Amino acid sequence: MALDAFAHASVIYNTFGDNYGNSGSGDLISGSLISGLSDPRGIAVSGSTVFVTNGNAISAYSTTGALINASLIAGLNQPFGLAVSGSDLFVTNALGGSIGEYTTSGAVVNASLVTGLQWPTSIAISGSDLFVTNFNSGTVGEYTTSGGIVNTSLLSGLGESHGIAASGTDLFVTSWTGGSIGEYTTSGGTVNAALVTGLPFPREIVVVPEPATASFLVAAGLFALGRRRSRRA
Repeated sequence: MALDAFAHASVIYNTFGDNYGNSGSGDLISGSLISGLSDPRGIAVSGSTVFVTNGNAISAYSTTGALINASLIAGLNQPFGLAVSGSDLFVTNALGGSIGEYTTSGAVVNASLVTGLQWPTSIAISGSDLFVTNFNSGTVGEYTTSGGIVNTSLLSGLGESHGIAASGTDLFVTSWTGGSIGEYTTSGGTVNAALVTGLPFPREIVVVPEPATASFLVAAGLFALGRRRSRRA
């Protein structure tokens, strides 16, 4: 993963309870930015809006914690993963084995954009492609944002793959049973299947580029891996 100079970025993280907090440096800003949620699993941010799974619905809040719409999208089937691309919101339905597409204002585009998945828990977007973890099969599938199949088993043998994040041409995937983070290319190549190990059942992951490091926010832990900062010629 090539890193150039990035502005300091804030991240929002799941604290394994019904609360979310946000931090850009590891310092706690608010441990209860949003509270009273029902089994929150997935989160995505677009501009000043936070989208979070809330029971079988998607709720929208401002990044300051103000409620926008508690049931922006309702009637889902155990939603886990969320990803935003432009004005579109993609949601994985773990129990339904599908990905639905909606607008960020809550309108349905295609509630069954991708089907036949095996307990999809997390989703990442790179360009015009969707990458989704299949927890039960330990795989990552690749699809287009219009629902076309690219490769249903782009990555396999991951050991209950749970979280996924994309950064440039790299994918970072958490292995629930393996207690690890693996690094792969978006074309399916293995960079380092054991990039980070010894984690206690890692779930979601976010990559936060910083000037000299790539910081991985994994569930309740922050792991910083030093990387040489590359410069464009």
